[in-house]
Amino acid sequence: MRVAVVHDWLTEMGGAEKVLKSILNIFPGADVFTLVNGMTPNKLESIGVKNEVTTSFIQKLPFAKTKYRNYLPLMPMAIQQLDMSQYDLIISSSYCVAKGVITGPDQLHISYCHSPVRYAWDLQNQYLKESGMDRGLKSFFIRYVLNKIRNFDVRSSFAVDHFIANSTFIKRRINKFYGRNADVIYPPVDTEGFALREEKDNYFITCSRLVPYKKVDLIVNAFREMPDRQLLVIGEGPDYAKIKANLPNNVTLLGYVEYKELIVYIQKAKAFVYAAEEDFGIVPVEAQACGTPVIGFGKGGLVDTVKNGETGIHFYSQTSASIIEAVNKFSDGTELQSAKEISAHAKQFSTARFELQLRNYIEIKMNDHHEAMGTAHSEDNKNNLRYIHRTAASAG
Repeated sequence: MRVAVVHDWLTEMGGAEKVLKSILNIFPGADVFTLVNGMTPNKLESIGVKNEVTTSFIQKLPFAKTKYRNYLPLMPMAIQQLDMSQYDLIISSSYCVAKGVITGPDQLHISYCHSPVRYAWDLQNQYLKESGMDRGLKSFFIRYVLNKIRNFDVRSSFAVDHFIANSTFIKRRINKFYGRNADVIYPPVDTEGFALREEKDNYFITCSRLVPYKKVDLIVNAFREMPDRQLLVIGEGPDYAKIKANLPNNVTLLGYVEYKELIVYIQKAKAFVYAAEEDFGIVPVEAQACGTPVIGFGKGGLVDTVKNGETGIHFYSQTSASIIEAVNKFSDGTELQSAKEISAHAKQFSTARFELQLRNYIEIKMNDHHEAMGTAHSEDNKNNLRYIHRTAASAG
């Protein structure tokens, strides 16, 4: 059996690349296809890429490795030029166009969907506003391109045999936008690396890339109104300067910290605060693996990963007032599970669990596919024989 794995682009390590690594652990001989490869050989090796990566024509365009998003209008055509004809099983790891590869009726295409294209669907207006492109001629052009992307996104979903969603939230988005059912397999989280620590210090923590949709500014503003509570902010990104410029005395902005140091900060925190609406949300799971409860926005993937009133506390509005209310509720002695129980809850999202579930899922779908192909070929042969007999009878 020849296996192809299709990933949108390979430029940096993130949650999607951890999924890719696990897929390649299951199928170590698989060929990898992507629109653009900007990773060094050492980074590719670290995620399990053993064969040469096949890229699209976008790879050869100017500044493609860093400005690949500028080529969004070309991506549907580029992904369809990747030749899948020699493969029995195609697995796409898709959050943009990877699921759009062209496959035939005898090939099995399983798509692990991190999300339908976020900025082309329900988050379109939010992305345009945050990037300053919500009005004017440039906005008109971008909206036209996103309309084309939506059309492609729906059309290409028809050719996927089976969808896997990374959360029940994404399962609902797949059903809403594509009219397709999806099975949920939570993505892999390094729960072993984030070890349990039962003794906690007297500070709260948040950690994420400092971009608008993460809503870190809301968390900082909430703690401005709670000067007796300490907050550590870890991360860097476009909003770093804005957050740093107006930092209250009880909030410490650490920026980037080394991975091992990050783990220690999360292990010692009394609670992890998170205000983003995530497709899944890996960092809150890592926090729980440390036995650190999560105070988080109760929508999106967090609904699956944080048990309200047990491993954390949900708030339901992305406002500083809601964050303050949730932090006060936590600090006033709301009875949650112990650090050991919170850590045990996080284990269900481990890498080993993901790889076992995905392997079993693919085996079942492959067996079903082979049986269906055998039945279809048998019916085709019967129909051909009936046609031959009828033709012969007519000729006689």
